[in-house]
Amino acid sequence: MNQPSAHRHHSGAILLFGATGDLARRMLLPSLYALSLDGLISPDLRIFGTARRDLDDAGFQAMALEALEEFLPESRRNTEAMRAFVARLRYHPLDASQVADFHLLAERIGPIDDGLSIFLSTAPSLFEPTIRGLSAAGLTAPNVRIGLEKPLGTDLGSSRQINDAVAEAFSEAQTFRIDHYLGKETVQNLMALRFANVLFEPLWKAQTIEHVQITISETVGLEGRADFYDGAGALRDMVQNHMLQLLALTAMEPPAEFDATAIRDEKVKVLRSLRPVGEHEWVIGQYGEGAVGGQPVKGYLDELGKPSRTETFVAIKAHIDNWRWRGVPFYLRTGKRLGERRSEIVIQFKEVPHNIFAARGGQAVANRLVIRLQPEEYVRLLVMAKEPGIDGAGIVLREVPLDLSLTNAFSGTVRRIAYERLLLDLIEGDQTLFVRRDEVEAQWQWIDAIRAQWDRAQAAPSPMAREPGGRARRSR
Repeated sequence: MNQPSAHRHHSGAILLFGATGDLARRMLLPSLYALSLDGLISPDLRIFGTARRDLDDAGFQAMALEALEEFLPESRRNTEAMRAFVARLRYHPLDASQVADFHLLAERIGPIDDGLSIFLSTAPSLFEPTIRGLSAAGLTAPNVRIGLEKPLGTDLGSSRQINDAVAEAFSEAQTFRIDHYLGKETVQNLMALRFANVLFEPLWKAQTIEHVQITISETVGLEGRADFYDGAGALRDMVQNHMLQLLALTAMEPPAEFDATAIRDEKVKVLRSLRPVGEHEWVIGQYGEGAVGGQPVKGYLDELGKPSRTETFVAIKAHIDNWRWRGVPFYLRTGKRLGERRSEIVIQFKEVPHNIFAARGGQAVANRLVIRLQPEEYVRLLVMAKEPGIDGAGIVLREVPLDLSLTNAFSGTVRRIAYERLLLDLIEGDQTLFVRRDEVEAQWQWIDAIRAQWDRAQAAPSPMAREPGGRARRSR
């Protein structure tokens, strides 16, 4: 249950672990700057960074300014505001494996009577020492919140171990598990689409929906994440978290209210209703050499520099065994080095029960609802319409898109990256867009059963080559 005492009270300080790392430079510091620029965080919010790197405040501020100049979109740059923001930053070097060093960090932060939000993005091996260090230094008081960035474990057992370590120091109401897909505006719009419009919810069921497709395709390869990725693979890196969260939001029953407990209660019911995947309901692949954007790129094994059975592509036919979704397949697909970058949810409706235009040559195509998350953000409903003209030669029906382009519909508003929303919710104590422990464990249970099946079958990913046109194909 949500404990009001730990919630809806703005923290007076935020502490970023891994503050010199890639995530901080690309996402966290630009997000905090954007929130500051728009007056969404208090000018009094104290911002601390910590990492192993031996920097002083001035060194960290210079690094942060470089990061803002590199990663902020042109429209958000304001030299004066950027300089004012980085002047607020403080830094304390820390070896997270040394519990004793955390006392110096706590001294540097000073009193936390007005609350502290911690963003923890750290190597899995440092997770438990970090929690112990925070605890020993008194940085786990009831008014402290902790945001946890993935990966949180590699299976149910290791995930439980990490969650147990966190639970010794922080209550569930203080724990904010991050899945950055939940911070995306279009993902939140999925709930508005379903639960604020009378059009869709009556049709959102097995009687009218043929199947659902959830796709996250990437054109990038390993991008310097070789060690992490080879130990994870597409199933654990993308399906276990982002894709199952999208599935849960697409399939959940209407919550009683827009509230963290109600929404997460409904999501976990869906995740627990997932049928174990059958042995012919998955395909795994691994990209070979090819071309992206006309440039030659290496295959996975060449990039990695050693043999590997890690999958870089996975497709799964999932089923939700409950009244609403019985018999409706959910097709999940994700992979690296695919032909295009695209994240979307497609709801494929069933055909009309009887096509009255058939005798006149009119071909009716079943309706589709496309919810595109990236690179563009839109909701598109494909409906049948009659082509204009005199019908002597027959009736021609054509698919026409009804578009809600979020970019155009809300052109006057600022486009926010997911971490802006999530950092603000962490500082304000709103858990709605964060993942609860029972959800994580239901996700791992399903994923672990798939991996166990692969192990039994000694499954190896099929090599996937790239055709000149950019489409991926299975090598024969």
